[in-house]
Amino acid sequence: MSKVNVVLGGFYGDEGKGKIIDYLSGDADMSIRYSGGNNAGHTITVDGVKYAFHLIPSGILNKQTKAVIGNGVVIDPKVLLEEIDNLHAHGVSTDNLYISSKAHIILPYHVELDKMLEENRGENKIGTTARGIGPAYCDKYERSGIRVEDFIGPNFAKLAKTNIENKNVIFEAFGHSKLDAESIIEEYSAYAKRLEPYVTDTINLVHKALDTGEKIICEGAQATLLDIDFGTYPFVTSSSPTIGGVCTGSGIGPKDIGEVYGVIKAYSSRVGKGPYLTEEDNEVGDTIRELGHEYGTTTKRPRRCGWLDLVALKYAARLNSMTGIAINHVDTIGKLDKIKLCVGYNHKGNVSMDFSTNPDYIKDCTPVYEEFEGNFGDISNITNRDDLPEKAKKYLNRIEEVVGVPIKFIGTGAGRENMIIC
Repeated sequence: MSKVNVVLGGFYGDEGKGKIIDYLSGDADMSIRYSGGNNAGHTITVDGVKYAFHLIPSGILNKQTKAVIGNGVVIDPKVLLEEIDNLHAHGVSTDNLYISSKAHIILPYHVELDKMLEENRGENKIGTTARGIGPAYCDKYERSGIRVEDFIGPNFAKLAKTNIENKNVIFEAFGHSKLDAESIIEEYSAYAKRLEPYVTDTINLVHKALDTGEKIICEGAQATLLDIDFGTYPFVTSSSPTIGGVCTGSGIGPKDIGEVYGVIKAYSSRVGKGPYLTEEDNEVGDTIRELGHEYGTTTKRPRRCGWLDLVALKYAARLNSMTGIAINHVDTIGKLDKIKLCVGYNHKGNVSMDFSTNPDYIKDCTPVYEEFEGNFGDISNITNRDDLPEKAKKYLNRIEEVVGVPIKFIGTGAGRENMIIC
């Protein structure tokens, strides 16, 4: 029996998971995306070419790896086809792509609902990417969603028409223009024909791979603090990017899971609204943003930046049973003169490592910092942790000491080769 290695985000997303996945999938037989939609993205640089993945597992770049979009993903067919076409334009085959017949489809009414509901929140906007992710998951759990097997089946037109008519009632009530069912059905039926060859029962596909001892990687989207249950609700995503989502989004059982790698950056960042205790909304944050090129892969929005929060990381490590940490952008943080690590929360005079997503609790907390020397110099070509500057080693050692999880990967630059394997 094989074990499944999992790569997931330790904070608010955008940690550089794609780079770790790319390395691990180098000899993997299967790479599975298990949650979320095209509101997330992984960027990998290969031979000077940047590939931005929003739905397709980044393992697709390895010809021998089966790239699986699992049942826990919500799929915008138009976006998926654009991604397929982009890969083809760069000479990358998608013959190794498999789409779960149980995944749910995002249709135009989901996107319009997302925009409309966010607009009607007024000052209470949650910062949605307006990609239709939340409404698609709502339909899934309300049991009116359209799954991939329905999308490519003979009843798609009937199901879509019913849903569009029902959604038009809502649109009218909000003073929104109604959607034209016939044009949507015609457009998306064409997408269904193009995607049909990729559709399969991925549950059986995955378990046959497990039974024959194949090496499997599960790649998460978004991250722990955006989890619908464990994140900073309501400023979260609509799925479960944590370890539980691996099982429900792929069909893999908990006993099949081996290593769990939590990916972080040597600093922290967040897109959109919500509590963020170690944010530096000042010149320091601006400097980190520019040095790290912190702009959303999917949205292009500037990310809020700040220091690394070890209280939140320890929370994420516990939730996900992390066996190892992958830390990116060590080269970036090393360009600053001074670096800070949050090693505790001061809540009304009491300092602890207790993390909470309760906004009232966070509002009454101040971060407890330790300061470290920066100016690491050029570390991009270092391949052994022992060869890092003492200042960098001291910073990394303290992270391990506080969190209690070993660092297994150290990102020292943007390229796939700029990484120390511990």
